[in-house]
Amino acid sequence: MADRTRVLLTGASGFIGRHAVGALVERGADVHAVSRSAVAEYACAWHHADLLAPGAPQQVIAAVRPDIVLHLAWCVEHGKFWNDPANLEWVAATLALARASAEHGVRRFVGIGTCFEYDWPDEGPCLESETPLAGHTLYDRAKAACRSVLEEFLGEAGLSFAWARMFFLYGPDEAPKRLVASIARALADGKPARTSSGRAIRDFMDTRDAGAALAALALAGTAGAVNIATGEAQSVRAIAALLGKLGGRPDLVEIGALPDREEPPYIVGSSRRLRDEVGFAPQITLEQGLADALAFWRSEV
Repeated sequence: MADRTRVLLTGASGFIGRHAVGALVERGADVHAVSRSAVAEYACAWHHADLLAPGAPQQVIAAVRPDIVLHLAWCVEHGKFWNDPANLEWVAATLALARASAEHGVRRFVGIGTCFEYDWPDEGPCLESETPLAGHTLYDRAKAACRSVLEEFLGEAGLSFAWARMFFLYGPDEAPKRLVASIARALADGKPARTSSGRAIRDFMDTRDAGAALAALALAGTAGAVNIATGEAQSVRAIAALLGKLGGRPDLVEIGALPDREEPPYIVGSSRRLRDEVGFAPQITLEQGLADALAFWRSEV
């Protein structure tokens, strides 16, 4: 029997990471998950480590000696991460992880980016090979700079490299103040779910699909930037209305009750590379994903 592919996954207990762990296990990988806490339901090797500690990235790589690194860990505290100085620390930790990977025989490295790296078009999807990049916050500037250095360094070192640009995620266990969670929580409590005018168009993906997409990308040979996106445009207004309908309380959804923020009107990703080159297509419909999010928050109240 051939040896299983050994995958080192950082940020494994996080919002996306826990689902990537499960998807990698299902695909037969020998998963070594790195986090500050374990997710007990997944049968894999767990390594407790703080990758920001001096020498930790090198120690983890040397101990596991993986074939593939899927690096999700970063500062992601809701409302803080956009301009968190810790972004600089995570750039350094990521580059240390990549250097150790090159020194210990890792053959593929997959990093995590963001759709905020793009200079969003007024309409039409963001295309990995065509849409220009533009900095908006410290977070996406740090991510973009990190990708650029990784691409050059890992290419010279002979490692396969892919960069997953995440779009808009939702699902169980997300931060309570995020869009879907805030509306679902209010509906579960029988309270008004207030939103802005909801005209903004976004690309929403269930976090379980996102984890599965990252697992597929890690095990594939696809190189370069890949959007983790559905390719489907949905307005915030439509999301709020559908949650109200699914929750049986459309009367509680108050669209326009909050002021609009300064934000781009349209952010949608092309899913062509994900579907055609990685071979992954989302399995969870928007209606099913939102229904599951509602069920989760009902169980929490």
